[in-house]
Amino acid sequence: MQSLMTEFAYRTWEYLAVFLVFIISLFLLSLIYFYLVDITQRKHAIRRNYPIIGRFRYFFEHLGEFFRQYFFAMDREEMPFNRAERSWVYRASKDINNTIAFGSTRSLNTTGTIFFLNCPFPTLEKDSLEPQKVTIGTTTCTHPYSTRSLFHVSGLSFGAVSKPALLALSQGAKAAGIWLNTGEGGLTQYHLSGGCDIVFQIGTAKYGVRTPDGELSLEKLKKIGATPEVKMFEIKMSQGAKPGRGGILPKEKITDEVAEVRGIPKGQDSISPNGHPDIQSPEDLLKTIHLIRTTTGKPVGFKTVIGSYGWLDELFSAVHRLGKDYLPDFITIDSCDGGTGASPQSLMDFVGLPLRESLPLVVDKLNEFGLRPYVKVIASGKLITPSGVAWALSMGADFVTSGRGFMFALGCIQALQCNKNNCPTGITTHRADLQKGLDPTLKAIRVQNYVKNMNHEVGEIAHSCGVKQPRQLTREHAHVVMENQRSIALSTLHPPVEARAEYREVKWVDH
Repeated sequence: MQSLMTEFAYRTWEYLAVFLVFIISLFLLSLIYFYLVDITQRKHAIRRNYPIIGRFRYFFEHLGEFFRQYFFAMDREEMPFNRAERSWVYRASKDINNTIAFGSTRSLNTTGTIFFLNCPFPTLEKDSLEPQKVTIGTTTCTHPYSTRSLFHVSGLSFGAVSKPALLALSQGAKAAGIWLNTGEGGLTQYHLSGGCDIVFQIGTAKYGVRTPDGELSLEKLKKIGATPEVKMFEIKMSQGAKPGRGGILPKEKITDEVAEVRGIPKGQDSISPNGHPDIQSPEDLLKTIHLIRTTTGKPVGFKTVIGSYGWLDELFSAVHRLGKDYLPDFITIDSCDGGTGASPQSLMDFVGLPLRESLPLVVDKLNEFGLRPYVKVIASGKLITPSGVAWALSMGADFVTSGRGFMFALGCIQALQCNKNNCPTGITTHRADLQKGLDPTLKAIRVQNYVKNMNHEVGEIAHSCGVKQPRQLTREHAHVVMENQRSIALSTLHPPVEARAEYREVKWVDH
C-alpha cells in the first residue's frame, strides 16, 4: 500500500513537473512571439523600441482610467499638456472615434475658461464653406504665398528633432497641404523630402545662411530663396519658453550631420546668441526684412514673444515712415505658453506674456496703425486642440502653428526627455536604436489625419456659432470666464480698435 502511495505521489509530481515545463515553455514561446511581433511592427514606436515591456504602457494606461478617479490626478490636471488634450491628438492622428461619453471633465468656472456661443440656427453642412484662401506678401513680394490651411507645423529644427521625425512631418505636411517651418537649425534634405511648403527660419545664429563669422550671407540666402519649396522666411527674434535666450542644442544631440548642416563643431553645446547682433532697433528689423525680401522675392516676417510692447508703436510708426517696402508680411506671436527642447526654468516659467494677452494686443496694434490688412498674424503657443485654434482665429489670427501638437501626432508620450537624447519614441533623439521605432511613412499618415480632424472640428465649432467657415469667427462668438465666475464676450474684454486718424487714409496697393 505504501509503495502504491509513493508511486502515486511520484507520478503526480512528475505530471506537475511536465505541466510546469509546458507552461514555462508556452510562456517563453509567447514572449518570443510577442518580441518578434513588436520588433517588426512599425505602428508603435514604444513597442518597437521596447519590445514586450512597451505593451505594459497600454495596460497601465487603461488601468489609469480607474485608478485616477480614486488615487491620482484627473485627466485635466497633468502638465504641461493634460491627458485629455493628448488623448484628443492621439485619437485624431489615428483617425479613430473621437467622441467621449458622460460629460465634460473640464472645469467650467475657472478664470480664463473659454466658451463659444452656439447659434440657435447653426450652419448646415450643405451650406458650409472651405476656409478662404489667405495670401501673404501681396503688397511687397514678387512671389507672394497663398494657402487655405488654418493649421501648420511650427519651427522644428534638425538636431532638436530626428531625421525620421522630419521625414514624417514633410510627407504628412505635403499630404495635408500645410507648411513646415524649418526651425533655426537650417534647411535639410529631410525637410524637403516630402515636397511640402517650407518656411525657412533665420535664428540668431543664422544657421544655413551664415558667413564663417556669423553674419548673414546674401549668397546663401539667395540660394535658399531659389528653392521652389521655400515659400517664406521667418526671422526668429525670440521663442516661447526661452525669450531673451538663443537656441540651445546639447552636445549629446550634435551628430556629424547636425554639425555639418549648422556649421558648428562637435563635442560642445550649440548656444545661439540671445539676440541678432545686427538687429538692435525696430528700424534695424524692418531694414533686415526689406533686405531678405529683395534678395529672395518671397514674404518675410518675424517671430517674437511679446513682453514689453512699447516697441510695437515704434515699429509700426517706422513702417509708415519708411514705406510699404519695409512692411513685415507676417508676425508670428509666440508666448510663454510656447515649448522648446531645452531652456532654463527661470525663463520657461517666468518670462513673457501668455498668448491670451499678446495675441489680441498685437492684432489691436496693427488695427490702430492701419496695418492689419497688409500684415498677417500667426499664433503659436500650446494650441494643439480645436478649441485653441478656434479661439485664436476668433481673436484675429490668420493662421495657427504648433510644434508639440505634431510631436504628439508622431507618437510623443510627453516623457520630457527632449534635451537628453533619450526620447523613447525616436522623435527628439539621434540614437539609431530609438529612431528605428519611428516609421516615417506610417507617421506621415498620422500627421495628415491630425490636420484633417483638426480642420473638421474647428469647422464644427464655427458651424455651431452660425458661421460658414472658421475664418469668419470673431470675438463676438466667444465668452471668457472672469474672476467672479461670470463670463463676458471677448469683444467686451478686447473691444474693436479703429485706426488712428492719421493712418485711416493709407492705402497700399498690391505689388
